[in-house]
Parts: sequence; structure tokens; C-alpha cells
Amino acid sequence: MNIEIRSGCPINLTMEVLGDRWSLVIIRDIMFGNRRHFRELLTQSEEGIASNILAARLKRLMSYGLITKLDDPSHSQKSIYSLTEASIQLVPMFAMIGAWGRKHLPVSEDLSIRAELLEEGGQPLWDEFMEDLRRIHIDDPIGGANGSVKSPVLARLTAAFLEVRARMDVARG
Repeated sequence: MNIEIRSGCPINLTMEVLGDRWSLVIIRDIMFGNRRHFRELLTQSEEGIASNILAARLKRLMSYGLITKLDDPSHSQKSIYSLTEASIQLVPMFAMIGAWGRKHLPVSEDLSIRAELLEEGGQPLWDEFMEDLRRIHIDDPIGGANGSVKSPVLARLTAAFLEVRARMDVARG
């Protein structure tokens, strides 16, 4: 891990690891979208990351020990990206960032519903979600990637997102 150390301040050091434009978005997409392959991360993100930037950030996140990569047994040219314990422990931070964004920024209803549910659920929901993430990323990353191991919390968050998105689509006509 090659972190530029300007001081021993934990906020500064965290920003050195996670403070670029894309790192948290990639972790978010793996965590909340269960996007585990390069192509999914490239094409299914709302923000539209460039492939060279995605490749560089994935490599960087692996070097910091925030994600792992293993060969996908279903396809010889695919890899599965998984969260590590260090990135799973970011769930409370994601919940707080989402709560702050909902309070202070012009967020959309569909993309903020998961943040709302995490805020309302508080620490008990965060703990449950982190346990689910450990099962699908650490205990059985292949099963987590192919859908045979599921997260009940992620399923609830995704269902809420899809419900709001469908309601918005109907309202748009």
C-alpha cells in the first residue's frame, strides 16, 4: 500500500485512499449494485466512468486492500471483484454520506431511497447489511457474484429503488 502521507491525521489518510472522484463510487456500485465484473462496473454506473479510469481505480483499490479479484469460473476471461472487510466496514460511512447528501443536496428520489432506508434503519440495519456483505464477498464470493448467495438487506434496498424508479417512470408517462 503506497499512501502519500502528509500527516498522521486519520481524515487526511482516509482521503488519500478514498478521496479521488471514483473510488467510493466503485465501492458503492460493488456494495449496493452487486456489480462484480468489470463490464458491469463500466456500463451500469449512473456516472459513466471511462474504462481506463475504472481499470486504474480497481487496481488502486486492490493495492489498498479494499477489494479482491479472482477468476470467474463461469468465463475464462472474466474476473470477480469482491469487497474486503475494510471496505465492508465503510457501510456506516456510506449511510452517513447518503444522509448528509439527502439533507443538503438536490438528490433524486430513486437514487436516494437506499440512503433513506439505511438512515432510518440505523446501526442495526448497517450491521445486518455488513454481515450479508461478508457472506457474499468474503465467505462465498463466487456464489455472491452468480446470485446463489443473496443479501436480504440488499434485496430490500434494491426492491425499494426499483419501486420508486417504476413510480417515477409512470409519472413521466
